[in-house]
Amino acid sequence: MDFSKIKEAAEGYRADMTRFLRDIVKFPGESCGEKEHIDRIAQEMRKVGFDEVVIDPMGNVLGYMGTGKTLIGFDAHIDTVGVGNKSNWTFDPYEGYENDDEIGGRGVSDQLGGIVSAVYGAKIMKDLGMLSDDYRVVVTGTVQEEDCDGLCWQYIIREDNVRPAFVVSTEPTDGGIYRGQRGRMEIRIDVKGVSCHGSAPERGDNAIYKMADILQDVRALNENDADEGTEIKGLVKMLDEKYNNQWKEARFLGRGTVTTSEIFFTSPSRCAVADSCAVSLDRRMTAGETWESCLEEIRALPAVKKYGDDVKVSMYTYERPSYTGCVYPIECYFPTWVIPEDHKVTRAMETAYKGLYGDSRVGPTPEIEAARKARPLTDKWTFSTNGVTIMGRNGIPCIGFGPGAEAQAHAPNEITWKTDLVRCAAVYAALPTAYIESK
Repeated sequence: MDFSKIKEAAEGYRADMTRFLRDIVKFPGESCGEKEHIDRIAQEMRKVGFDEVVIDPMGNVLGYMGTGKTLIGFDAHIDTVGVGNKSNWTFDPYEGYENDDEIGGRGVSDQLGGIVSAVYGAKIMKDLGMLSDDYRVVVTGTVQEEDCDGLCWQYIIREDNVRPAFVVSTEPTDGGIYRGQRGRMEIRIDVKGVSCHGSAPERGDNAIYKMADILQDVRALNENDADEGTEIKGLVKMLDEKYNNQWKEARFLGRGTVTTSEIFFTSPSRCAVADSCAVSLDRRMTAGETWESCLEEIRALPAVKKYGDDVKVSMYTYERPSYTGCVYPIECYFPTWVIPEDHKVTRAMETAYKGLYGDSRVGPTPEIEAARKARPLTDKWTFSTNGVTIMGRNGIPCIGFGPGAEAQAHAPNEITWKTDLVRCAAVYAALPTAYIESK
């Protein structure tokens, strides 16, 4: 590969990528309301010469370039969260802004910049004659990730029958290559009680008091150590080879956590004993943990066992219609995934990156570059991505490299950097050739 030509071609599209990103940002595109985002992306794909552009029944856009037998995917979710308290913004989140270095607006880092770089990365492949009989690329703009990460790819794999050899997640990586993330799941605990008049609470069975006992055990699960004498061993135990045969990857990804995120109750009135109580738990999982193990862990807590059949532990499901009206139910389970550091996809990404930009992270400004260089080139995400389904549920190798910063996600005054868009487009253009040549 001529890396200098790839870099030159990517730099030549800086203005086009900036314009494209700012055009998408103008439309609010929260989960289940992404139509304008999808339409604008499809328009750009056709304009730059994609061979085929499809919007599937769920509303995802899939753009194909090339005709080769090995399919390589580049994924970007194109929904955003809301703006929150608008008084926290110093500029209009949808009008956005730009200067010589930055682009501001809701979703520019999380993660509309990713689709922009992926579209132009594919164009560079075509411009430079890099497409061959060996591979074909698909760039996906996917919906509902902020609501239910990975749902879109479960549909793409199972219903669209699209199964790439591997997929690049273009979520923001702060200039690094990311090879995994902790998983998560949404657990619900329901507790039954019996109501009575509040003037004589002993006549009833207060569900809130039962839940209070259970929540203390949940808290202990998160905070306790894993010593032999500890009754409720903490989740930190999964970093120990005694409890987890995947302890090495668990240490790479970080320990799991659990916290109470919501609480609900029913009671006939404020003058009565509560007859039910329920909570939602946010459970983050490391390597070696599964939805079965996480549910059983809650069911085995002393307070849960104490209250027996009055307690139900379950997992949430997601059934919200997409903007096209498609309902595709799925469990709220988002598995941990991690691709080995010596996997050929990991090696190919590192080859493409290092051929273009060297052995460490680079940044758009000296200050940002210095902070990035202090971190390993190959690392992992803190948050969750569509990789939970691509690799976590379906075993398709996944690797991460994307413009912007994880810390910008969901924050007011969200920004990304033009240089990141350019560099990511260059790496995307080089990656398929690096992968094919490494086989």
